[in-house]
Amino acid sequence: MERTGTILRGREFEPIEGRVVVDEDGRVEAVEAESVDSTDIIVPAFVNAHTHIGDSIAKEAGGGLSLEELVAPPDGLKHRLLRNADREELVAAMERSLRFMQQSGTAACLDFREGDVSGVRMLADAAAGLEVDALSFARGSVDAMHEGDGFGASGANDDEFGRERTATREADKPFGIHAGEVDASDIDPALDLEPDFLVHVVHPEPAHLERIDDEAVPVVVCPRSNLVTGVGLSPYAELAERTTLALGTDNVMLNSPSMFREMEFLAKLSELPADEILRMATVHGADIADLEYGVIEPGREARLLVLDGDSDNLAGARDPVRAVVRRAGVDDIREVVFGRTST
Repeated sequence: MERTGTILRGREFEPIEGRVVVDEDGRVEAVEAESVDSTDIIVPAFVNAHTHIGDSIAKEAGGGLSLEELVAPPDGLKHRLLRNADREELVAAMERSLRFMQQSGTAACLDFREGDVSGVRMLADAAAGLEVDALSFARGSVDAMHEGDGFGASGANDDEFGRERTATREADKPFGIHAGEVDASDIDPALDLEPDFLVHVVHPEPAHLERIDDEAVPVVVCPRSNLVTGVGLSPYAELAERTTLALGTDNVMLNSPSMFREMEFLAKLSELPADEILRMATVHGADIADLEYGVIEPGREARLLVLDGDSDNLAGARDPVRAVVRRAGVDDIREVVFGRTST
């Protein structure tokens, strides 16, 4: 299989006119520069590095509520709605969000999965038959972590999580934790757990930034969610100077799981360059989860997003990376390639 057009190759997204050759195992065999007729733009499929798609039963519920009123366990609106929904309803709603992600160019999501073991199994059922990789960063117990793909802690002010951190190390699975979303009080305790990544980090103080730098802890930022919940915005440039940043859409209750929307939003409210934002939406999330895609280069799994560069929206764009980050949308998608298959 091969696809032709302008290929954003490697981690630097160097635009190459030519073809991507995919072998019979679904891996990139070659990226060949040559003159082609296609105006398509070929980019890595997205990795959404932080989601809560169990909220899919409650899209746009709770307008005007605070973050605590919306999502704080055990009595936030989200948790009350989850308790009152039956399993079939929850699985069906999550499946629809995953299908949207697949159709909109997302190859994988890192879901902080509520519901303990049963929640992990519900996400697996929702993803069955789809191409998108729905990874469960389980919450609730060590057993749930073993059932899933890692552990996703709510925050160091909620519990101490030492047992879970030890268990993830023994299982060789990643440990992520929310930190610094509402204030700075839980950042140091989160870093004391030596996590594989932090989520949010809206309110770091200078000492926290230095620790993040010294300890090389990646951070997943979720700008639309942070804005809508009123907690503020992360110091994106300061964080990017010190560590690897990835991008997530957070609660489906509050935001569509569209990486196009997240990239554009971040690009227009921050000074981060377009190529860095595209890395945040692709290879940096893949690196956190140890996935073999997120970048177009030989040997990598071929998870590709093919955009119509001659669409009414993208025709005439002078810079393909900026166009993908700041302008492109779901309507510009020609095809999403998942190894040897496509949608």
